Amino acid sequence: MMLKNTILGFLFFMIASLAIGQTYSELITVADEQFKQKDYYEAILFYEKAKAIDSNSVELNWKLAESYRLYKDYEAARDYYDIVYGKEQGRIYPYSIFWLATMQQYLGDYNHAKRSFKSAKKVFKTDREAYEYLKSVQSFKACIWAENQVADQQTKVESIGSPVNTADTELAPFVYNNTFYFTALKADSVLESEEVVSKNYKVNIYKADKFKTSLSNVEVLQGLENTKDNYANGTVSADGKRFYFSRCDDNYGCKIFVGELKDGKVTEIDSLGEIINDVAGTTTMPHIALINGKEYLFFVSDRYGTLGGLDIWVSKITDGNQYAKPFNLGPKINTVDHDITPFFNPQNRRLYFSSTWHEGFGGQDIFYAQLIDNNWRFNTPVNLGLPINSSQNDTYYFEDTLTGDFYFSSNRDGVAFTKNPNCCNDIFMVKNRNQSHEIIAKFPDLTTINNRLPTLYFHNDEPNPKTTDTTTKLNYLSTYISYANMQGKYKKEYSKGLIGDEAEEAKEDIEDFFIEYVDKGVNDLAVFTTLLKKELEKGQDLVITVKGFASPLAKSDYNVNLTKRRIASFYNYLSEYESGALVPYLQSGKLKLESIPFGEYTADSFVSDNVNDQKNSVYSRKASLERKIEIQSVGLQGQQILDLKFNKLIHDFGIIDSQYLHEALFELTNQGDDTIQVSQLLNECDCTISSISEKTLAPQQSATIKVKYNPIDDSGLVARRVLIQFSNGYSKTISISGEVAR
Repeated sequence: MMLKNTILGFLFFMIASLAIGQTYSELITVADEQFKQKDYYEAILFYEKAKAIDSNSVELNWKLAESYRLYKDYEAARDYYDIVYGKEQGRIYPYSIFWLATMQQYLGDYNHAKRSFKSAKKVFKTDREAYEYLKSVQSFKACIWAENQVADQQTKVESIGSPVNTADTELAPFVYNNTFYFTALKADSVLESEEVVSKNYKVNIYKADKFKTSLSNVEVLQGLENTKDNYANGTVSADGKRFYFSRCDDNYGCKIFVGELKDGKVTEIDSLGEIINDVAGTTTMPHIALINGKEYLFFVSDRYGTLGGLDIWVSKITDGNQYAKPFNLGPKINTVDHDITPFFNPQNRRLYFSSTWHEGFGGQDIFYAQLIDNNWRFNTPVNLGLPINSSQNDTYYFEDTLTGDFYFSSNRDGVAFTKNPNCCNDIFMVKNRNQSHEIIAKFPDLTTINNRLPTLYFHNDEPNPKTTDTTTKLNYLSTYISYANMQGKYKKEYSKGLIGDEAEEAKEDIEDFFIEYVDKGVNDLAVFTTLLKKELEKGQDLVITVKGFASPLAKSDYNVNLTKRRIASFYNYLSEYESGALVPYLQSGKLKLESIPFGEYTADSFVSDNVNDQKNSVYSRKASLERKIEIQSVGLQGQQILDLKFNKLIHDFGIIDSQYLHEALFELTNQGDDTIQVSQLLNECDCTISSISEKTLAPQQSATIKVKYNPIDDSGLVARRVLIQFSNGYSKTISISGEVAR
């Protein structure tokens, strides 16, 4: 992450070489040495010079890809990994497709990243227990998850700006006693020539005076300013008398130290000893929390006992300087990847941390896990979502419990930089996130929820097999868990009779089905229910239309009852959601289900219905795709639901030039049996003008809706809606979105 010091003698060698002109091999030698020294920017300069001589070298393109990745120029790295994989298909550099997928994920290109991670799975499938294969599978899942997440429009993320944020790196913020502390990587000396700029970088802890609306008087924390060591990740003891921090060598091996904090200065600095600082591993990122009146030290380490990479550990502190043997927080929190930057909020008993493994948007995402008892048991971690997290690295969450403001570090687009837009971290904040936000609805906004409708899948004849009952007591999540646990059996049965690559491809086909459909359905259900609850809280009376399907193994009358049981399991899920949060709406009739059960006649005619051929009639991907229920729409009660098809409900312009008028086209098709009439189009603001090509639509007829957007009065992220009203009282919302650049 940080540039290494450049050796002065080697600098002179480079200048001399430039003076006489360099051969291809000399350029590669210089670049390789710079890469070895972790000076990736300088390495890139010389690799690019070599590329001008020979652009076809796979090895050189690989070195450029690696250098750009480590320099955090994700776009350039993506392009070079793409070149390498296109030339050698992972035979020479198997990591080319893995890193191509990762760069695509970091850039938020989840559609291409999914495909690339699928290819990476095939490259690493010879060892399905290896990190590379497991990471490819997990990242594939994460991309599917990320595609369906919705940004919280009430949460506004902003950079804290200067004087704290600069073109260098700033991270690890925290507030104590009206003082804002943070860690920064800054150059303390510079060597320059016509071809080379070499900086000596040092990491240190800084502080600034904190006022209500600004920060000022930035300076190095006294007591740490006159040494050559690297200091980072500060935290203060519960009584405010001790200051803990990491001290790291040039190879980023870190240990935790503590000193007395008095009058804004750290003195009497000492190591915490081998109980905390493992001799063989790194120990870093300390955080102090008071839990049930007892003081605990959270930290990160790769010591013996880690589950993989860096894990989060905890030690109980007594008498201010006695540290109990640390314990690992276990697999609920820690993974085979890096799990870092812990922060514990004693008020809501949540552990916040960052991870590259739990389902996220790319890079490090911030999660929280609820502590549920005094035995250090946590609930499943929850992603803080958009816009707090991004497709880059989001770390070092800290919450000021007095103000409700919270801070974090990120190298997302928008950081201050000089050469590479994602090279460095800045500190961002969300002001008073705990403050309630008044929801102002100009007209019902069901666009977002109707763009996140889940499809839920079932095992054959589930729930409650071999019965003609039309209801069940099972919650859909319980049927999902039992179904997901059958993945091994599905692989075995579907690959039966096959050998070699054909058997492996059959197993891969089943694995992808469970990830892309079964697991995705549950993730979509979680997002859908969250949005549903928000709409109900606005006071709207809603109706959910649900359609059931079944594979063709049984007669239609049996299948109709089966699909009713499947729809009932969805109703049970709604009833039990968040300990009955939706029950008042269901009991009062403010939330209703309109069920449409179907039988065999809806199944794919090419799916086997041979009970003796269960490989194809039960365990095949095609048969599995038929056993489902679809949440088809969410509408306002009292409106006749029309059978409409839109090619899209949201058009995103991306970056919007404020000087021009922008146009989006939506296609609407009448899929019903009756003619429908569009009565009017309502625009949310004067900035949009909408029109429709045909107001009267016969069955199967289509019309084009044109939305013109004038961004002259807008800035930043925008979302504007158009309400389509029909003559029978039904309405549908379409939206345009983007970011207005000025």
